Amino acid sequence: MSIPKIKSYEMPINLEVDNTVQWEPQSDKAVLLIHDMQQYFLDFYNQQQSPIPRLIANIQKIKQKCESLKIPIIYTAQPGNQKAEDRALLTDFWGTGLEEKEEQTSIIPQLSPSENDIMLTKWRYSAFKKSELQQLMKTWNRDQLIICGVYAHIGCLLTAADAFMYDIKPFFVKDAVADFSVEDHQMAIRYAAKRCSTITDTNQLISQL
Repeated sequence: MSIPKIKSYEMPINLEVDNTVQWEPQSDKAVLLIHDMQQYFLDFYNQQQSPIPRLIANIQKIKQKCESLKIPIIYTAQPGNQKAEDRALLTDFWGTGLEEKEEQTSIIPQLSPSENDIMLTKWRYSAFKKSELQQLMKTWNRDQLIICGVYAHIGCLLTAADAFMYDIKPFFVKDAVADFSVEDHQMAIRYAAKRCSTITDTNQLISQL
């Protein structure tokens, strides 16, 4: 199996969410995670149609705000031509993955990392697995993780769940993630709200920061 071609859908900005917890982001405690915004993953969408233009615009707004507040910014990106032993069970679900080509592995141009941003190699659904993410946050004395990117019900959600289990407060930005379908997108939001995260949106997040 590989990633399916993704049909356009409206960003679920008006989805009613009952947050179990009402955490508020703090600029001196937060880290921004821009999750897997590589050309390979965006190419499964029609990038001129919803939800992608709003996704990109909202991540740009969030990043700009975080830069102004000196909030650390971390990107995840999967490598190309992964060895079978590194990819392991992912191959059974998704095939061989990315090729080692710039047009697949690169972060999309609209969100190119800045000089001070940190790139982490992404090996599993959770950004914490086999990476320095947890240690970096400990070093910075930060315990809040703002999550945006793709795909909402896979890597974004599993990263949020892992953050929770590491006593890091996740902030799942519902209009700065995208997914395979509106149903998957809504499921990720509802699960995160009930079990591991505070759900927020771009404008609310920026206002609170």
